[in-house]
Amino acid sequence: MNLYIRFFWRVCPVLLFCFSSAWAADDTLLRQVEDFVRDALRDQPGFKSVVAGPIDSRLRLPACTTFQPYLPNGMDSSRLAGQTQVGIRCLSPSRWSIFVPVKIAIERSYLAAAEALPAGKILQPGDWIVRTADVATLPAGTIGNPEEAIGKTLRLSLRAGQPLRAEQLTAPIVIQQGQNVRLVFQGAGFSASNEGKALSRASAGQVIQARTSSGTVVTGVAQADGTILVSP
Repeated sequence: MNLYIRFFWRVCPVLLFCFSSAWAADDTLLRQVEDFVRDALRDQPGFKSVVAGPIDSRLRLPACTTFQPYLPNGMDSSRLAGQTQVGIRCLSPSRWSIFVPVKIAIERSYLAAAEALPAGKILQPGDWIVRTADVATLPAGTIGNPEEAIGKTLRLSLRAGQPLRAEQLTAPIVIQQGQNVRLVFQGAGFSASNEGKALSRASAGQVIQARTSSGTVVTGVAQADGTILVSP
């Protein structure tokens, strides 16, 4: 029995040192992955939580002193959200690479319908409320800036609490087909105007064609004030 006790006390410190070294190495690796992800997300608004790991306990990786995190092929920082993976390669003294699981939560404000809203409604302040959620749980195109919603028309009806998305909204029509419009011609060092008739309807910012009083068809961009800006 004494022999076993003496053996245990001799071996135990070595084992503890090995385990603690492995834990320290894993901790360093995970911290570098988390710092890498936070840096990649620095331009995105909202509160960010990044947790890397755990590393697969079945892996037996050679010792490493220099790590380099990287994004998998085909991924950019805009797709970093929810449950994902980030690569990390060892540069010295060994050469290996693995993928590390990362959980990312980005809390961001968004607009949700304050009540049931019918299709065709022109949105005004009071039609939405501001809520906060992890962007990974929100539909694509969810709007967070009220300026992107005010004055827009709903293409579809919304339930109370449903997020507002860009694809559900259309800009108000500023020019109707057949409407008499003012054509503004602008170029380097000159500006002129003429009268014409719109050949289609358009929202502000849309490309539209019009026929001048002489019968010439011109193409321009509809302006919020109902004019058409024609560039040479």
